[in-house]
Amino acid sequence: MELDEAIMKRTSVRYFLEKPVPEEAIRKLIESAIRAPTASGLENWLFVVFRSEEARKKLYELIAEGMEVYYRAVNLPEEKIEKLRKRMYKEGMFRAPVYIAVFIDRRVRFLPGKEFDEVEFIWSVESASMAIQNLMLKAVELGLGTVYIGVTSFKGIEERVRELAGLDENHYLVGVIPVGYPRSEPKPRKRKKGVDDVTRFI
Repeated sequence: MELDEAIMKRTSVRYFLEKPVPEEAIRKLIESAIRAPTASGLENWLFVVFRSEEARKKLYELIAEGMEVYYRAVNLPEEKIEKLRKRMYKEGMFRAPVYIAVFIDRRVRFLPGKEFDEVEFIWSVESASMAIQNLMLKAVELGLGTVYIGVTSFKGIEERVRELAGLDENHYLVGVIPVGYPRSEPKPRKRKKGVDDVTRFI
């Protein structure tokens, strides 16, 4: 598969088959992820793979909780939240055979001094984000679907995901990526803005 094809075919997949993802495929995803650029060559990312039934169930409940917080934050009515619960608990939205949680270790840094805390943190998150994109593109090549979950970063939820991963407060959760075989043929959506809308030449 050409890179351009993988880029154009990548889309957010929210429903997955109950089909195991081979460990070899998971390793290929992470191998692709760690080829991403990494600020100052630190490689201070960590990929925690949730694949046991118990761990996946606990993480899924935290995702569901985060989705509800998200819906309430934008003042959606109760009937919309009830539809969300139906999509998650009855239809299995975001329920996947594998979840990959991507963390950064904030202790691993290049520049000394508190004045660089913020920029070091931003660089680390950017590095992990590029790793996630590599992972998602490799998933397309392997016939797998992925979706980025950011609602696990809400206060009170991020801490519990971290604890579930067996990590301390020095680690920061950048995102959770459900991985699996799509339940139906993925259909990438068109972007609302074209190249000319988002580009400025100076």
